[in-house]
Amino acid sequence: MNTPRFHCPLPIHTGDNVNLPAGAARHVQVLRKQPGDSLILFSGSAQGGEFEATIEHMGRNDVRVVIGAHNTIEREPVNQVHLAIGVPANDRMDWLVEKATELGVNSIQALMTERSVLRLSGERAEKKRIHWQAIAIAACEQCGRNQIPTIHPVMSLQNWLSDFPNSADDSMPISNKLLLSLQPESIPIKSQRHTEKSAQQFIFLSGPEGGFSLSEESAALNKGFTPISLGNRVLRAETAALVAMAALTIE
Repeated sequence: MNTPRFHCPLPIHTGDNVNLPAGAARHVQVLRKQPGDSLILFSGSAQGGEFEATIEHMGRNDVRVVIGAHNTIEREPVNQVHLAIGVPANDRMDWLVEKATELGVNSIQALMTERSVLRLSGERAEKKRIHWQAIAIAACEQCGRNQIPTIHPVMSLQNWLSDFPNSADDSMPISNKLLLSLQPESIPIKSQRHTEKSAQQFIFLSGPEGGFSLSEESAALNKGFTPISLGNRVLRAETAALVAMAALTIE
């Protein structure tokens, strides 16, 4: 049986006695763990890696552990992929965040676009961001990642592109800024995967249900994005993002 893993956003060091955060403590209790049982903790910070830990005390509302050895293991893909996506409707964004995290996404930018069905702003948008960040953390606990992807605050596509560097001022190669497009001049995504083994950084921009409008595509192209295709089938918004993740990260 695999040792359960928990996110512990605290400064921890070998030999420390630590009370687990409330969420992790509740989970340990639900699993009916006992003193002496082993856990794996990761902070998701720049410290990286993960710590072995042993339960020392199980209280009614608290769980205390002794921090053991620190292991520097990481399970990140060679390439970094940043997803910028028009938020799909219903709970499909939840599913996308979970699966993209498992595939190794570096960050996710939720965008409001002309064709967005779900409209988010203000306090509601921030609550959604917090919810999606929690989903990403839970996915890291499950899949073995020790680095937690950043879920950025919701923005409109227009504002996000306005803040984006002009192509002439941007150090990222144009071929690494990818725009999912159904236009006939789009090129296959596999042609953008370079053969060298050095790490690359990609931004993948994809629309909501119905895709981007022509004016939105034009604005992205003006910022130096390359129109790419994922094949001859029309994929759902959340599926397209995951296909791109797999194409860019899986060795």
